[in-house]
Amino acid sequence: MRPFDDADADDLFALHSSAYVLRYWDAPPWSERVRSEQFITACRQMAEGGTGARLAVDRVSGGAFIGWCGLNRWNPDYRSASLGYCFNDAAWGHGYATEAARALPRWAFDTLDLNRVQAETDTRNVASASVLEKLGFVREGTLREDCVVNGEVSDSWVYGLIRREWRPSSEPVPAR
Repeated sequence: MRPFDDADADDLFALHSSAYVLRYWDAPPWSERVRSEQFITACRQMAEGGTGARLAVDRVSGGAFIGWCGLNRWNPDYRSASLGYCFNDAAWGHGYATEAARALPRWAFDTLDLNRVQAETDTRNVASASVLEKLGFVREGTLREDCVVNGEVSDSWVYGLIRREWRPSSEPVPAR
């Protein structure tokens, strides 16, 4: 994981312009490359302003960009943040999302001294729900009809991970 740089714009646009990748996303696929440049700028502003961090994720072997993950909506009063991630479909099923996202609760609890990390996923996105559950997140409820995805009203599951319930994984990362 690393900060985004301007050279990531094409890969980021390819990721966020894929209707297949974003089929459960709460926003439509991007149609203009300038959106990737705006995203990168917003990532920098978020980091500089102390309101969150989104990091590019590269595959260790070969260094190819495969997605991003991050914490945003930091709330210092409540000591909380929201976890999010997006990976290209070629990276699905290999454990990359779980591996990358696993570092974020450790950072949230150990470094940022947060008490809660929250995440949401479309109820149809069982793969994302599985990632969250592998990380120790607990499904806390359902937001009924809270999003419109591709013109279809959808529900979201809310997941939470509380500092006192978090157990850092001691398992080694599997070789790929």
